[in-house]
Amino acid sequence: MGLKTSQLPFETRVKQAKQDKFMQAAVAKAQDAQFDKRTAAREELGHWNEWRALGEQIRKHVIRHLPDYLEEFSLNVEKNGGHVYFAQDAAEATAYIKQIVTKKQAKKIVKSKSMVTTEIDLDQELLQLPGVSLMETDLAEFILQEDNWDEPTHIVFPTLHKNRDQIQKVFQKLGYTGSNDPEEMARFVRGYLRKYFMQADLGITGCNFAIAENGMINLVTNEGNADLTMALPQTQIVVMGMERIVPSLKEAEVLDNLLCRSAVGQKLTSYCTFSTKKLASEVDGPEDLYVVILDNGRSDALNTAFEPILQCIRCGACLNVCPVYRHLGGKGYGSIYPGPMGEVLSPILGGYEEFGELPYACSLCGACTETCPVKIPLHELILEHRKVEMDRLHLDHSFTNTLLKTVGLGTRSSILFKGALLGEHTALKPFSDQKENSVENLYPEGKVASVPRVFPKLLHGWVDIRDLAEPPKAQENFRHWYAQHKRKQKRGGKDGARAQR
Repeated sequence: MGLKTSQLPFETRVKQAKQDKFMQAAVAKAQDAQFDKRTAAREELGHWNEWRALGEQIRKHVIRHLPDYLEEFSLNVEKNGGHVYFAQDAAEATAYIKQIVTKKQAKKIVKSKSMVTTEIDLDQELLQLPGVSLMETDLAEFILQEDNWDEPTHIVFPTLHKNRDQIQKVFQKLGYTGSNDPEEMARFVRGYLRKYFMQADLGITGCNFAIAENGMINLVTNEGNADLTMALPQTQIVVMGMERIVPSLKEAEVLDNLLCRSAVGQKLTSYCTFSTKKLASEVDGPEDLYVVILDNGRSDALNTAFEPILQCIRCGACLNVCPVYRHLGGKGYGSIYPGPMGEVLSPILGGYEEFGELPYACSLCGACTETCPVKIPLHELILEHRKVEMDRLHLDHSFTNTLLKTVGLGTRSSILFKGALLGEHTALKPFSDQKENSVENLYPEGKVASVPRVFPKLLHGWVDIRDLAEPPKAQENFRHWYAQHKRKQKRGGKDGARAQR
């Protein structure tokens, strides 16, 4: 799958998303439910904004001193008997992991949920190796895999777009004969996966936070599958983004509190695990531990206006408040990172040619910035992407760009601007809503003035979704009023002076 999840044009993806009414209803329901849970969990913790400020401080400090903490972490992993590999891009990361799988002669691989492994399309790369099979063990990721590697729609709730009947049909391909009851289906999957776990010889996980001071991996999960992925196979591979690091356990505790409350509205998720290579005194855990630290474009954000996005802890809270995501769902974005955080991150990792439309899938309402637990100014970064695209790279070659340039020329010229004011009433009157504002047409969906079909399609794209007010006549516009007002002031001043004399 990789970073880009669809080859369809952005407008086509948006159109498809708007037609998926179940997905929209599911996203809306989840957003509303998460709002209540998230608010309650944050209030229970108390002093939420102070916690946010502390989280922001930790993440900024780490990003500012990233080389030092990465070096400390890697040295401690190796001190514990593990191995660390720094990968510049997806190709280097997948090549190294494939070498490990081949070297260990691994045939059955279990994986826990990991955005970064999806980013580098690791599953499909490993399945190219002869005799290798792979199983996603997170319930939602397992469903997507068995449904022909369907696209995720949320970074925390990947199968939000599916209902229980659709999931039942997926499981029926595996021999499931039960009902569409979620508990019964989950019990079936548990047994199905347990057999695979017992045969697995290599496990792959992501990493919520890497602890620099001791070389440990911190995973925060709900199902326990990640713990089994670490504990049962003899070999474990951890894949992490280069920014997912904290100085010590103390900072990890702060960020875990922020993450769990923001992601799922809980004090802590069911499993909050810290692990490393198996110790001599332990009965389970990996005999061999490999940590792959991935750049893949992240360093391009360092020392730029976009550096704050590296603070992201992948909680998904910004998705859960975004009004645009509420209508598009994850698939509309065409990236494994949807919503506000994806609108900032995807163009950095994949470039503007692939994801240049995403910064425009935003109303700039600022709800994402307000809810972010580590205070990333998301809507400001989205706006910054627009500035880069328009002002520096000049990527807009559409009719809109031509139109705005024409408007710019006209407004810079006093003669042309005054001429436009004289003719605007006559020119725009046919396109204006002729109805007087009332309760019925205050929000006139489908009631704006229709445009004759003889006009260009581009013009319809503008006025069919906007209620254009009828411009005043030249003798009634603001400039005309202001000139008269100034003349009256002057006359009033002269008359007052005469009266005093």
